[in-house]
Amino acid sequence: MAAPMELDGGMDALPDGVVQHILSRLSNARDVAACGAVARCWRGCVPYLPSLYFPRGAFESSRGGGAAAADDTIGRMVAAAERLEELVVYSPFSASSLPGWLAACAATLRVLELRVDAAADKSGHLDSIAVAAGLEELRLWGLTMWRPPAWGRMDRLRVLEVVGAVFGEAAVNGAVAACPNLTDLALLGCECSGEAAISLPLLERCRLDFGGGNCSLRLAAPRVESLEVQGFSWVSLQGGDRLKHLTISKNTGSVYHVEMGKLPELDKLSLRGVQWSWGAISSVLQCATEVKHLVMKVEFCGDFETLQPFPEIDLVEFFNSHPKLCKFEIHGAMFAALCQKNSLKNLDSRFVIPCLEHVLITVRSPLNAEQKLSTLESLVRYCVRLRRMIIRISQMKNCHESSDDFFGEICKFTYLNSGRVCIE
Repeated sequence: MAAPMELDGGMDALPDGVVQHILSRLSNARDVAACGAVARCWRGCVPYLPSLYFPRGAFESSRGGGAAAADDTIGRMVAAAERLEELVVYSPFSASSLPGWLAACAATLRVLELRVDAAADKSGHLDSIAVAAGLEELRLWGLTMWRPPAWGRMDRLRVLEVVGAVFGEAAVNGAVAACPNLTDLALLGCECSGEAAISLPLLERCRLDFGGGNCSLRLAAPRVESLEVQGFSWVSLQGGDRLKHLTISKNTGSVYHVEMGKLPELDKLSLRGVQWSWGAISSVLQCATEVKHLVMKVEFCGDFETLQPFPEIDLVEFFNSHPKLCKFEIHGAMFAALCQKNSLKNLDSRFVIPCLEHVLITVRSPLNAEQKLSTLESLVRYCVRLRRMIIRISQMKNCHESSDDFFGEICKFTYLNSGRVCIE
């Protein structure tokens, strides 16, 4: 057996290779700073670090110097790291220091994540990101950008995430255009007005959450598989042949128009919002005939400021148009549209709903109670694979005794179909 390590050597007795391997697992700047107090040989650990992370409060306990001292510390550590691949800076810093940091690690840097302030765009220091031509992932938090960034072409960039930004129309389009080979794009909690025109041939996953008025989206992404968009009044999608998950929502205002082609691979479709035009809803449903999981949580129809209920929907026609539907989540407005006078007129003994297994129905009004019960009974009867129906009674607005009568009928229906139907 090898002789045991000499106790007097302590940490200094570790082989250099072991020390370097251990230190390469560190990233948090606080942990790196603490290494110097552990052993003499650990004081020079920075050159071995592939990743540096400066949390938001990294310099709160430092004495004096303020932002200038923080900039100097970050700069020294970045310059000392010989093969830095990832740099994450959440602590406050001066944008003027950024060009120097990036120049020091541009040859090896692959991942960059920064929490920046509104002045960074005005100073033009964000343009220095272009020197890190090997970047593969870029994440920016809290910036304001009114003009397109001077990044040239970031051909190696695959992931772009921007959170909590204020964009000008030209800026958002210019930033995305500078990264033509993205596979993942996320612009979340951003404010922008006008049109976001995005063309990315390799894009696979996309999340866009915009506010600030009536925005429109024109997206060309032939390989996209997952798409979540929020806040757009007009949506145009070119290339949905591979799309598996689609969510379109708008928390305030209306969705007026949605344009896309057939979605043959779609597994899940979620439509959410206060108001959609019926033309937009119909357009999406006609393109999603192969969908397996459908979530309908739209409160009203109508154009512009006129709030209207959904038009009558023929239950037989709807399910015949979506034969692969396995899971259906229906909010009050959609359910009410399936419970109109003529919604069940085409039912006959030959009709079946072949694949539906799970149904979640939110009921918000006792109005038209008899027809609603008939629709519930029809779903149970014609869904040959139904395993679970959940009826959610939510925010019942009518305090008249009809609410109690309706709820009593729902309870009776649940009892008669115990094991498959329950009330939430």
